[in-house]
Amino acid sequence: MADIQPFFVMEVLSRAKALEREGRDIIHLEIGEPDFPTPPLVVERATEFLRRGEVRYTPAAGLPELREAIAKYYLDRYGVRVASERIFVTPGASGAFLLAMGLLLNPGDKVLLADPGYPCYANFVRLYGGTPALVPVGAESRFHVNSEILAAHWDDRTKGAVIASPSNPTGTVLYPEELNALVDEIERRSGFLIADEIYHGLEYEKPSPTALTYSDRVFVVNSFSKYFGMTGWRLGWLVVPADSIDNAEKLAQNMFISAPAPSQYGALASFKEENLQELERRRRVFQDRRDYLCDQLRKIGFSLNTIPSGAFYVYAGCSRLTSNSLDFAMGLLEKTGVALTPGKDFGKNSPETHLRFSYAVTLARLADALSRIRRFVQG
Repeated sequence: MADIQPFFVMEVLSRAKALEREGRDIIHLEIGEPDFPTPPLVVERATEFLRRGEVRYTPAAGLPELREAIAKYYLDRYGVRVASERIFVTPGASGAFLLAMGLLLNPGDKVLLADPGYPCYANFVRLYGGTPALVPVGAESRFHVNSEILAAHWDDRTKGAVIASPSNPTGTVLYPEELNALVDEIERRSGFLIADEIYHGLEYEKPSPTALTYSDRVFVVNSFSKYFGMTGWRLGWLVVPADSIDNAEKLAQNMFISAPAPSQYGALASFKEENLQELERRRRVFQDRRDYLCDQLRKIGFSLNTIPSGAFYVYAGCSRLTSNSLDFAMGLLEKTGVALTPGKDFGKNSPETHLRFSYAVTLARLADALSRIRRFVQG
């Protein structure tokens, strides 16, 4: 537990909430959560289920009809056939990661992770006695571990890697040929790959391929939280290789019995055409916000070596403005009421010169936030 650190953004959020209680107007650009409400069809479906009053455990792997709907989604969106038996519905993507790593890791196993990257990956590895190996990545690889970088950092203790595309905190994506080469390189080394695809659907150039396009041996994590807009419903899924089904079943039974039944019934509406059209509308709104934010941050003095192609984050360099992003974030919050996430949350690779901006707020609030940041920088 001594090696597992809390999110530094929680320090920012805690202070932001305190200022709000004092009557201050706070603009939250630190939270990784869509600002849209749960899609109406999902609420309707879940409400119908709750009214029946029969809220019981589901099978540990999830509702059969939901697993089948997810399998159909892979076929419709990616042109990839995935047997529904390989799909395990979990309490959020976090539950999927814990399930995957429980299946894969033994004490002492080394797992390669991009730095900067989502901090929970390393903590999940530690929980199973593994060793997270942070691999410094930069703008030259769009902040991703590609096949060449992986080969350079692989050693005798390395068992696999976790990748994310689109990624948190950078919002960048692996191109199809890069993902294909990475999968091939890991399989050549008889390693495992866990692909975090929870921001799939929120891409602003070309849609991302799933890692399942290139192999049926990868472990793929996805979620109803980001693109599908169901963060508080705590629902995700894990796709496992066919020979891991039995072990995943018994581990899921022991770890969490089942994912929440109301969330699973509500999620059945996620794949309806009417709902998908609403999600596409929301994606275009996110894209407009991204374009505006990137343009304005450059004008203020932040550096953007790569343009984020997905998710709803911008990971901006702030070295021209400060040498300590945490102090900058706390000072900005105190003086202007704008909350940002310091780079310190995402690894050891130059965190003091980076800040993450979430654009999960309206354009009007984004414009207000940028005006306040500009005044702070100039002052």
